[in-house]
Amino acid sequence: MTTTIGEAGASLVGERIAVIGNTSAGKSTLAARLAAAIGGVHVELDALYWLPDWTHSETAEFQAKIRAAIEGQSRWASSGNYITRGQPILWPQADTVVWLDMPLPTILRRVVTRSWQRHRGGELLWGTNTEDFWSHLKLWNTEESLIAFAIRYHRTKQRQFIAEFHDPRWAHLRKYRLRSPEAVERFASRVERESSVSQPVTP
Repeated sequence: MTTTIGEAGASLVGERIAVIGNTSAGKSTLAARLAAAIGGVHVELDALYWLPDWTHSETAEFQAKIRAAIEGQSRWASSGNYITRGQPILWPQADTVVWLDMPLPTILRRVVTRSWQRHRGGELLWGTNTEDFWSHLKLWNTEESLIAFAIRYHRTKQRQFIAEFHDPRWAHLRKYRLRSPEAVERFASRVERESSVSQPVTP
């Protein structure tokens, strides 16, 4: 069954889920939650893509890492876009795509809050890198500032994801477009409830 663009339908997600959206939309948080609900692994694409000193993986290397992450896994939930690099590997095998289409003010608030917390705490990202909050204030530079990146590409990503949702190549996918934190919470909670009900009870 394919769910058309809109709020989540009545069906459960499948067993292989791709979560996409703008920066700070909550992709990793939701994907980890869905992976736990379906008893699968969480594949965080940023963790596979970024090397030490914010060096990116070459496309072939990145795709090999994705293949290795899902090889032999019947259930997984990925977080991240990487439409040109990751999509060719993940989407043909996925059965569900969840687009977190959060309002831009929500995105910007989360970018600032998350980046400041990571900067202040010296949090290691994927075991290799740290985040410099002050770089995000360079609003003229989309390469360094996630704030600038989020603003500049918000509409672009919306158009891109709408086009992907209508692409005949992905007609086999269940597709969900969640437009608020409340919608995400309802969706995740329902998946958790229904997954719990569907699990066999061990005597």
